[in-house]
Amino acid sequence: MHKLLFDFSDPSAVDAWRAIDDRVMGGISRSSLEYDPAGHAVFKGTVSLEHNGGFASVRSNPGDRGLPCATECAIEVRGGGKHFKLSLLTDDGFDSVNYQAGFTAMGRDWQTISMPLATFRASFRGREVTGAPPLDPARIRQVGLMIAARQAGAFTLDIRRISLA
Repeated sequence: MHKLLFDFSDPSAVDAWRAIDDRVMGGISRSSLEYDPAGHAVFKGTVSLEHNGGFASVRSNPGDRGLPCATECAIEVRGGGKHFKLSLLTDDGFDSVNYQAGFTAMGRDWQTISMPLATFRASFRGREVTGAPPLDPARIRQVGLMIAARQAGAFTLDIRRISLA
């Protein structure tokens, strides 16, 4: 079974996303998710370490994004070698536990990165949550992308699709 969560060849798909940058805690990083007329989304911005900052992220609006028995999440991307995190959230909250897995988009060619759901780790405000239950794929409500890990400067990540299988 397969579920396409986001197909960014549709220009309106980016409308379901909003930025949540380190400005929520006093930082000055900025990001956005925008439609590129070439038929994909672009997660871009600048990460600043000033004012205790250091991350930029975008997140989808809540919706029915779950798929019972899913075992992996795939993202089709291309990028300049920076490390990103894909987040899956099982509730509609703004400030809640999310399950994250990291990936690096390398080079100018599109690549599909498949991440086993078992590798997603529970996190809250950047810290791992020990003792959290494993990610329940049937309960996925929100999807997010983040750049952190003190990667200061400009970044760009092109995204075509995000899906569960």
